[in-house]
Amino acid sequence: MKDPAPSGSLRRWFGHDPEKWQEFRSRYRKELEPKTSELKRLAEMAKRGDITFVYSARDEQHNNAVVLKELLEEIMMHKLDS
Repeated sequence: MKDPAPSGSLRRWFGHDPEKWQEFRSRYRKELEPKTSELKRLAEMAKRGDITFVYSARDEQHNNAVVLKELLEEIMMHKLDS
């Protein structure tokens, strides 16, 4: 699935600069807002088993996969609370 990936312009702006991390997280989450159905689908897949995020970054703490994982965990927790 490529839809949940950050836009090219956001990736270029971020440039894997840890100082831009918090702003990147915020902007990326905003980009993901209209993609709710894809995110819910990913969350359902994650409930059934492992899913793998492929990303191109050496920094394992500051990349789009980290944000996507956090968001999917929130979706899954929210559904459990409902």
